[in-house]
Amino acid sequence: MSEAIAFDTHKFIKHMTASGFTEQQAEALAEEQVALLNSNLATKADVEGVKADIETLRLATKADIEALRQATKADIEALRLATKADIEGVKADIEALRLATKADIEGVKADIETLRLATKADIEGVKADIETLRLATKADIEALRLATKADIEGVKADIETLRQTTKADIEGVKSELLKWMFGALIAQGGLIVALVKLL
Repeated sequence: MSEAIAFDTHKFIKHMTASGFTEQQAEALAEEQVALLNSNLATKADVEGVKADIETLRLATKADIEALRQATKADIEALRLATKADIEGVKADIEALRLATKADIEGVKADIETLRLATKADIEGVKADIETLRLATKADIEALRLATKADIEGVKADIETLRQTTKADIEGVKSELLKWMFGALIAQGGLIVALVKLL
């Protein structure tokens, strides 16, 4: 039960009667004022009750805050562990990718080396073919040169033979021509002699 509020009703009644109220009216107003104060103003007991409620609420709030703090701490720890696990997973993926990339690079290097060696071998083969072709061409050119030289020598020999034959033919023709001319001269001489005798 609330404690009564100290209220000077005598002073209140005196003041009210001085203001024109009757004593009966002033007493009635004083009683109503006391009742109003007792019903509406907080007493020490009320304050203590409110304090107790506030303390209860404070403790409950503190407990809620502690529970929330613990839950948040647990959530943060779980998130930290999950993040750490994710980071480890990402690290593992990066390492796997690094190793796979390294293996791919090594494979590409090996392929390039194989291609380089094959290309080198092909180049050496082409060089050998070119050298073989060069030597064969050189041999063909030499054979053609010798054959041409032999043909030239043969042509020279044929020309010399033809020259000698032509020379012999010319000598024969000269001899025949001289014989014919000598015979003609003799015939002319005989003819002239015969004509002289006739004359």
